[in-house]
Amino acid sequence: MDNHQIIKMKTHFDGLSHTIPDENVEFWFARELQEPLGYVKWERFNDAIQRAIVSCETSGTDPNNHFRGVTKMVKLGSGAERAIEDYMLTRYASYLIAQNGDPRKEAIAFAQSYFAIQTRKQELIEDRMRLQARLEARERLRESEKTLSQNIYERGVDDAGFGRIRSKGDAALFGGNTTQDMKSKFGITQTRPLADFLPTLTIAAKNLATEMTNHNVQQDEKLYGESTITREHVQNNQSVRDMLGQRGIQPERLPPEEDIKKLERRVKSDEKKLEKQSGKLPDN
Repeated sequence: MDNHQIIKMKTHFDGLSHTIPDENVEFWFARELQEPLGYVKWERFNDAIQRAIVSCETSGTDPNNHFRGVTKMVKLGSGAERAIEDYMLTRYASYLIAQNGDPRKEAIAFAQSYFAIQTRKQELIEDRMRLQARLEARERLRESEKTLSQNIYERGVDDAGFGRIRSKGDAALFGGNTTQDMKSKFGITQTRPLADFLPTLTIAAKNLATEMTNHNVQQDEKLYGESTITREHVQNNQSVRDMLGQRGIQPERLPPEEDIKKLERRVKSDEKKLEKQSGKLPDN
């Protein structure tokens, strides 16, 4: 998403906000957020709202402070009116709804950051979007590696074998540098995963190679045993490295980034602050 799109979406979301007189509480109506968040049908959007309410309860927060069911009258083509259900949503509630959406959709990816930031400064929204992209890339890699571990276990490879396969894949991706070499280069404690310190691009590269291996293992019954699957995984990482090299990118030369565990803790802390800063919807 480029700066022009971010500015356009920010202006749109800003224009949808409302305030409660004398309460200093900012809120949005769900019906007005439905389309900007990419939902065509109210039923689907309402499902996302209900998931967000559950998330709110799970965090130990009273949903009534942030989600308020209301009834609105809308005019029909005939000029008559009918009642429809809607919700008043605080910034925190809107954030939870965005968190329960698909981050691959640009509107959702933007909203996750827009509602997470109490101030409306564009540069802070952009910073948050970059952070969110890295966290999501890391989670996708975790899932694909977990799937690969399960898949190759059924093909005669134990956990130790999976570790060796992954390390040799890393060596192919990083131009001969093993996982341990990269950890030493970046000053990473040997017990920590290398991926927790990689930039988003490199995490995505590792994930692509892992997904390719997953796909081929699932499709080809001949891929059995550690040596055969190792060759497959090395080839996939080499292919991804070659693709990056065509664009002048060498993964081993990209600088490390902040420990993703610290970022995850910061996000959790920010969520708690956001809940308090959002204020509470007044009692009916």
